[in-house]
Amino acid sequence: MRRNGNLHCVKASKRYRVPLDRGILEMILNKIFSRSSKTTTALWKLQRKWMSTSSKSVVDMAIKDGELRVFIVAGEVSGDTLASRLMSALKNLAPVPVCFSGVGGSIMSKQGLKSLFPMEDIAVMGILELLPHLYRFRVKLKETIQAAVSFRPHVVDKREMLFAARYSQLKSNDVVHIHYVAPSFWAWKGGEARLKNLATFVDHVLCILPNEEVVCRSNGLAATFVGHPIVEDCLELNSGKEKMPCEMKIEGNWKDFRNKYAVPSGATVMTLLPGSRLQEVTRMLPIFANTMEQLKHSFPELVTVIHVAPHQHVEDYINKVVHKWPVPAILIPGGSSQLKYDAFSVRSPPISLFQLLIMSLFRNRKLRQNVNMNKVSTPNNVQCIFNGITYIIVNLRIDVVQASRVALCTSGTVAVELQLARLPCVVAYRAHFLTEWFIRYKAKIPYISLPNILLDSPIIPEALLQACTPDKLASLLMELIHDEALRGEQIVAADKVIRLLYPPERTITNLERQDLSLTFPNYTPSMLAALAILGYVK
Repeated sequence: MRRNGNLHCVKASKRYRVPLDRGILEMILNKIFSRSSKTTTALWKLQRKWMSTSSKSVVDMAIKDGELRVFIVAGEVSGDTLASRLMSALKNLAPVPVCFSGVGGSIMSKQGLKSLFPMEDIAVMGILELLPHLYRFRVKLKETIQAAVSFRPHVVDKREMLFAARYSQLKSNDVVHIHYVAPSFWAWKGGEARLKNLATFVDHVLCILPNEEVVCRSNGLAATFVGHPIVEDCLELNSGKEKMPCEMKIEGNWKDFRNKYAVPSGATVMTLLPGSRLQEVTRMLPIFANTMEQLKHSFPELVTVIHVAPHQHVEDYINKVVHKWPVPAILIPGGSSQLKYDAFSVRSPPISLFQLLIMSLFRNRKLRQNVNMNKVSTPNNVQCIFNGITYIIVNLRIDVVQASRVALCTSGTVAVELQLARLPCVVAYRAHFLTEWFIRYKAKIPYISLPNILLDSPIIPEALLQACTPDKLASLLMELIHDEALRGEQIVAADKVIRLLYPPERTITNLERQDLSLTFPNYTPSMLAALAILGYVK
């Protein structure tokens, strides 16, 4: 399966080199600064003469063919966004035209992908939930493998759907197999054993969570931590604003949002995110509806903002259900990051650790007995006498102005997005009862939301499996709305979470050692992922 003898195979057992040499980065820099494609290609060819002829990178193969062919598969909305950013980065950095084939959604189509079939056909999550769809999956898998073989790619970015292809004809092709996003081996008993199996048919894993790279490598699987894609939301939406690059926070326009949707000034707004897959939306949205039914008696002007994933079946279902919604609802279409963060937006003053301590005193009787506290001037100002020293905490209330007061979400990437916006939330999750039984038996971590997993602490309240009931959710939301200490803990923890997801300093340092003048916005996860792919050497 060769095209002019130009396809090459990089086995996991062979030597690889992810750090890019000076020549590759210099040529990429030329591309970044908008040299013409013809000139850039010539410079790439000249630069390759300086390198050892014993190794060839992906970009070498692409130059020889006059194009870079990438076969890429995404099966759900967050994967669609992730893959589209990688596609954009590859097009910006590659010195030759980039051709894509595979499976994806509407966002990937904007980068030039013509999906083999609708991404929704494989957007199923769970274990038992997969059983009714196995035949369709088998048909789609066969169709995808045949298309990949015919496409003759240099690189295959394959996710879960193509795992079964490891023993197929695709495995024998001379192709570099990249897996962008490591499997959640850390969440399951025996999860690391899966990595050894993965190493037999995947050449390199691009990790988005800290510590994954080390574990992958210890199990014989080449890996690189490139940072979490959520960081790019912050960089994109803060572009042009007077913010330090390391300030990982997004402030949407709460005022425009409330004006656009005519939200009453005294209304309590709750953001609801029921999921991106049809099966999880149909399971979670009725629970959310019953929760709002209970809360509407406590909040007479309750308004809900429901975020709708860019998935046709999901859109149709929510449009149907919302007609019987117990409180006023605003539907936010998927696909617009700016509108999403406008709906999330909370503007608040900086919270000091001392303020957080004082807020905690209201919830802790033992601590409160040792401190003399009195409210001063306004209900939100507190005078605190501790060890003979008088402190006055001004504006104890955290949220000054906001589009939403709190969020209720199905577990997923959105929990991290809410952390970027500093919007306190409650995480909910339910599944098929047999899947829930499997989770109880196989899971080795007590949390399901990424912030709690990263910090190993229940910072975000979770209502999971059989505990995910309208009564439980209503109770958690009421507490989070009224308890400033709980809200403050989430806001303070958000900074720690986002920094853990930031592209690693060692990778950026390796780039800087090449004596290049790349600026901060180029150190995004997708840019680092594209660099790793282009510089992959057998």
